[in-house]
Amino acid sequence: MKINRRKILSLLGISPAVLAASSPAIGEPKHSPKNPSIKDIKLEVVNPKGLPPPIQLIPMAPRLPSLDGKTIYLVSDGFAGADRFLNQIAIWFQKNMPSVKTVYRLKAGSYFDDDPKLMAEMKANGNAMIMAYGH
Repeated sequence: MKINRRKILSLLGISPAVLAASSPAIGEPKHSPKNPSIKDIKLEVVNPKGLPPPIQLIPMAPRLPSLDGKTIYLVSDGFAGADRFLNQIAIWFQKNMPSVKTVYRLKAGSYFDDDPKLMAEMKANGNAMIMAYGH
């Protein structure tokens, strides 16, 4: 069985140019000092992924001592069914905690897009936010 060294090296991620340096010259024995056996060959490789940047942790917002008299924004990113889910949360607050004011807003763009206008409104007028986003 003939082994195609070029294919094996390419599967291992090694350049076939390595073959030029490792192939024995015509007439030389296969395991001479100039051509070491596979056991004697050592390769040094580098991970092409590199090192990831360090992770910067951002702490969670502090908890409110109570929701009485607070304003909670119910924010949807437009995913199907999120508006109905947030409406049910608003109904629960009306029945169980009538002093809590809920405000429904539809966020501009997708979940990943910024909505600076909405964020400024919530920062100025709200105390908490519940965001419903799809998967």
